[in-house]
Amino acid sequence: MALSDLIIKGEKSIAVVGLGYVGLPLAVAFAGKGLKVIGFDISPRKIETLKNGKDPTDEVGDEALKNTSVLFTNDEKELKNASFFIVTVPTPINFDHTPDLTPVISASEIIGRNLTPGSVIVYESTVYPGCTEDTCVPVLEKGSGLSCGTDFKVGYSPERINPGDKVHRLPTIKKIVSGMDRESLEDIKAVYDFIIEAGTFPVSNIRTAEAIKVAENSQRDVNIAFMNELAMVFDRMGIDSGEVIEGMNTKWNALGFRPGLVGGHCIGVDPYYFTYQAERLGVHSTIVLGGRAVNDGMGRFVADAAVKKMKEAGLDPETVKTVILGLTFKENCRDIRNTRVVDIYNRLLEQGIKADICDPGAVKEDVQREYGIELRDIEDIKDCGCIIVAVAHKEYKEMGIEGISKLYARDGKPKVFIDVKGIVPKDVLESSGLVWWRL
Repeated sequence: MALSDLIIKGEKSIAVVGLGYVGLPLAVAFAGKGLKVIGFDISPRKIETLKNGKDPTDEVGDEALKNTSVLFTNDEKELKNASFFIVTVPTPINFDHTPDLTPVISASEIIGRNLTPGSVIVYESTVYPGCTEDTCVPVLEKGSGLSCGTDFKVGYSPERINPGDKVHRLPTIKKIVSGMDRESLEDIKAVYDFIIEAGTFPVSNIRTAEAIKVAENSQRDVNIAFMNELAMVFDRMGIDSGEVIEGMNTKWNALGFRPGLVGGHCIGVDPYYFTYQAERLGVHSTIVLGGRAVNDGMGRFVADAAVKKMKEAGLDPETVKTVILGLTFKENCRDIRNTRVVDIYNRLLEQGIKADICDPGAVKEDVQREYGIELRDIEDIKDCGCIIVAVAHKEYKEMGIEGISKLYARDGKPKVFIDVKGIVPKDVLESSGLVWWRL
């Protein structure tokens, strides 16, 4: 009997290794279908939080956690009871933009120590084409003493989770699946088909599946970089890029991309996995690296625009109280990984401006640990001279310009408003009395 049949019958268990924005929804989804699921993470603090029914990601919700049958654990010996492993650990980049494979290698070592014959390991973490077979498999073999292809098999299925998105959810996003041979592909496809309503899309080999992940995010990164470059040039021309985009999008074949800060665990990282492998093969990327250079510089551009507007208003940037609204890498989520709002904050610091930052979703302890920044509560913000809306959280949209204006000082001096995400319509800004700028 196929492994997938045994899993669906409840005779074999699935282990999800890494319980973040990708792994947690997967584990809960499989358990929700009645399958036996082990949710493993090396963080005792995270496991304790999950056992207490608290969802630190907001992706599945506290109620779903309280009712799930997932066995949450940081004891790797529990993994000996699993036969189908899904690796969902992060794959960040180093300071020099090279891949940091430490988490995925560590996960492979843990699985290897607890691997039993007949198992299948599927990687969802973003890697460059060839990494699963060339890097991860040897680690699995070394740790287990087993032979890949004979004693166990591997596959790759790139994650497509969009944090904070309540429309495009795990079950409704088509899943790319691949395996090292026909048997492993059929098992992997059958297991995912059990929870993915949109269905799976099998591809011929693991490297192709790996390439799809870096290609789709590199494409998006380049398109946003194009819009960012336009926005920077239009700014110098005195043209409102938001109005240009609204007009452009009236054409049937406009792509709908907008300028902005590009961070997070995917779009701001994955292109570097592609360019790393390309360079190793002797091919220098121009378009992808060019896009990365543009997007990596947008935080500085926004900060400089804010300083320029303060000076135009006759204010001293170093003495004006400046507040940044939003820190997470995108709106309506808690994820602070690789957020480029920090670039705005650091660029202001370089110019002698220490801004306060508020965010309704980010966890204060995580922000302090990751960036050394102390988050402020919006209730404590007052007497501002410059407000930068960096993330379009629903809370800030609901405040509108009237609510945001209550945060300014009542001292009769000009007030500066920087709208990075264009949450306030242009006509409203023009009648607001504020010195404003938007990306």
